[in-house]
Amino acid sequence: MDMAENAALVVIDVQKGFEDEFWGRRNNPDAEGNIASLIDAWQASGRPVVFVQHNSPADSQSPLRTGYVGNDLKEFVAQRLGKGSGPELRVTKSVNSAFYGEPDLDAWLKGAGIGQFVVAGIQTNMCNEITARMGGNLGYEVFFPLDAMHTFDLEGPFGWKQTGDELARSTAVSLHGGGFAKVVTTGELVAAATAA
Repeated sequence: MDMAENAALVVIDVQKGFEDEFWGRRNNPDAEGNIASLIDAWQASGRPVVFVQHNSPADSQSPLRTGYVGNDLKEFVAQRLGKGSGPELRVTKSVNSAFYGEPDLDAWLKGAGIGQFVVAGIQTNMCNEITARMGGNLGYEVFFPLDAMHTFDLEGPFGWKQTGDELARSTAVSLHGGGFAKVVTTGELVAAATAA
């Protein structure tokens, strides 16, 4: 894997509110450990890290609403803020895509001459997927470590239901097969960051 020296890691919505039973059953219990490994590897190599935080409206019932403890970053992420020797950016958003947050992620990446980024965090088929899709459309080379994210079982139209694992698999096939992102593992990315 060819990883640029300035490839960014975009850590999306790793917030306490996702521990709430509101969401239902999740998949991939190893996600947090893999996210931490990626942050550590990126910070150790001096590469840029972007921390994204979702702010649901304060008057909503969302566990991610502003002013509620669920809005806070999970401790293992909060403890890593500012620990790297490379550039760091905090982005807040109220919709799925990290490209529709503040400050402008696309402008920041392009201003730094960054052409590659990695998406990790929560949820696989929601904010992670849409950020990866938009990144691909904007011309970035996007890496999507499926084991460094998780999602929840979901019910859609016509009584259709999919488990978190099924949704993750569908997302991976769609992104990788459609050319929006390269679906990889945490181990591959850590090895590439370390080797470079």
